Amino acid sequence: MIYSVRGSLILKEPNFAVIECGGVGYGCRTSYSTVAQLGDIGSETTLYTYLYVRDDVVELFGFVSQQELSCFKLLISVSGVGPKAATAILSDVTPEKFAFLVASGDSKAFTRTKGIGAKTAQRIVLELKDKISSDSLSDIISGGAGGYSPSAVGISSDSVTEALEALMVLGYSQGEAAPILGKLDPSLSTQDLIKEALRLMAAKNMR
Repeated sequence: MIYSVRGSLILKEPNFAVIECGGVGYGCRTSYSTVAQLGDIGSETTLYTYLYVRDDVVELFGFVSQQELSCFKLLISVSGVGPKAATAILSDVTPEKFAFLVASGDSKAFTRTKGIGAKTAQRIVLELKDKISSDSLSDIISGGAGGYSPSAVGISSDSVTEALEALMVLGYSQGEAAPILGKLDPSLSTQDLIKEALRLMAAKNMR
């Protein structure tokens, strides 16, 4: 399995990039948002990758962040959503926005992506939100199971619930996300809570 590729960026197109590593060019299909974040040709670049294998199709997908890669994996796990549709969705929404839409049940927002109909959008929300344990979330929000009380940190239960669910959609555990959320500014919106929590967790992992 190829976890990531790091090397010189030798080609970038709207949804495709080539990274040269040790004399080998790895062509990665990707989202517009990842391409937009890549540097100039010749710059050193790292992409987190997923090798997609189906019948006679073998393609390498790459993304600038592990969060975007996690969203891609979740999307292709939904029945009827292939890698092309997944990258199209991630071209339109950030990982934070994606997680928020799933956690809040906003399937309509996904239909703004070309090729994503209402039924597919509904499946995305239903199938992915079902992967989150509502009972476990209730434990954390109520302060049980080693959790904390939202009122103690000045954040509304709704904001905590949505932010926590969104972070879990991105693959973070309750134990990782809950303490971080408890330290954030209670005046932030749910989306800002998600974004700030991701920033803090990324900084923590780099230490």
